[in-house]
Amino acid sequence: MPNRGPMPGTPGSPPGAQGSGPKKDMTERRTLVVGRGISVQGVVQDAERLVVEGTVEATMIHATELSVAPGGVFRGEIEVEDAELAGTVDGTLTARGNLTIRASGRLIGTAKCRRLQVEDGGQVTGRLEMITDQARPSSQPAGEQAQASRPAPSPIAAIDPAHTATP
Repeated sequence: MPNRGPMPGTPGSPPGAQGSGPKKDMTERRTLVVGRGISVQGVVQDAERLVVEGTVEATMIHATELSVAPGGVFRGEIEVEDAELAGTVDGTLTARGNLTIRASGRLIGTAKCRRLQVEDGGQVTGRLEMITDQARPSSQPAGEQAQASRPAPSPIAAIDPAHTATP
């Protein structure tokens, strides 16, 4: 029997051999799913959507969307538009848009986001910084740095015997 090429709808079939419905949606957003029980270490490139159900350890990932499922763990540094955490992120997360921490979600480390939503039970441990509008990019951070560099009055010094005069 002669080889007539791939069947329509199978991998390797010519463009247009199948409908543009579901196939087009899957190719529009490049998604990497790390399933339960799977560990990935290293560099992830060109993933627009990262779904973590297992464990991912990476140095720096740029993506559009991060979703960490319950039981999933992401360790490292990631920069995304939107993130939804029902599992754990341990490291540095920058969400230029929304950061949603579900009731089972945990964020350990440093996070920057424009909008934050934490469900009852969600946990944040570490440093959280809100991204503000870029209308005043040079004046806002300088003001924050100036405030941070000034020593704050210490209520402990007033009650600490080492800092009080003896009669």
